Amino acid sequence: MAASKMPIAKAINESLRKAMENDPKVLIMGEDVGRLGGVFRVTDGLHKDFGDGRVIDTPLAESGIVGTAIGLALRGYRPVVEIQFDGFVFPAYDQIVTQLAKMHARALGKIKLPVVIRIPYGGGIGAVEHHSESPEALFAHVAGLKVVSPSNSSDAYWMMQQAIQSDDPIIFFEPKRRYWDKSDVDTDAIPAPLHKARIAREGSDLTLVAYGPMVKVCLEAAAAAQEEGKSLEVVDLRSMSPIDFDTIQTSVEKTRHLVVVHEAPVFLGTGAEIAARITERSFYHLEAPVLRVGGYHTPYPPARLEEEYLPGLDRVLDAVDRSLAY
Repeated sequence: MAASKMPIAKAINESLRKAMENDPKVLIMGEDVGRLGGVFRVTDGLHKDFGDGRVIDTPLAESGIVGTAIGLALRGYRPVVEIQFDGFVFPAYDQIVTQLAKMHARALGKIKLPVVIRIPYGGGIGAVEHHSESPEALFAHVAGLKVVSPSNSSDAYWMMQQAIQSDDPIIFFEPKRRYWDKSDVDTDAIPAPLHKARIAREGSDLTLVAYGPMVKVCLEAAAAAQEEGKSLEVVDLRSMSPIDFDTIQTSVEKTRHLVVVHEAPVFLGTGAEIAARITERSFYHLEAPVLRVGGYHTPYPPARLEEEYLPGLDRVLDAVDRSLAY
């Protein structure tokens, strides 16, 4: 298979399949990932082709799932764990933060933990709380973990390959509202480095930084702004830990305005870190304060209210106008 158009969910499925074909030490574990193929069907067909020994249906016990994956990694395997929904990860948070993130340093670098934890995240699917959250900042804050999120099918395919091949534990956030968005995937391409940001759209008047599900919103905002004569550059962050500040800085020093957009609450979020770092690095280039657009500092609302909670085109364009008005 070379270049073809496919949804993000299918791209991840193909990436998992290739990784399992290439390395017998790659395993998949999680709730309903086997015969059912996962609640979003991301692992569909893998159990049939690789069997119970490599695509493992687990009990409903996230702490046990991640704890088992840590043990397997210590024995030389490369487990890929699925947490069924974002809000289900917290029973495993202790294992992730106190064991998975720490063991490499605790052993003075003598052991490696190549574990990938897949987490479908974000809203937009009309679900209840614990099914629509964006907890990425809670993991990006933890030293020893790497945190990434693709926004398109090509990145979903290649970033999963790179995550599985990495010797570091990686939290792989998948934008569930974008699972069925199609784009081109070239399986023969040379991928960009896993933690490098991507210029999704060139522009000259203002920089929009986003990742995962909000990249599409920012591209739509840039298209709408162009009709009003404004040229917006869109940076797809791709990685929340580490963050590619160099790419952001280069863009901001060109446009002199920065708006950061994410679904997660603005308070103590990824946007706060970017705002602080870019202010430190590029203070004399900025013509306006760095603005942030995100979720509110409240529990995720009922499904009927989520469109009021989630950042949309209007809120992004309002921040653009406020920034450019300085």
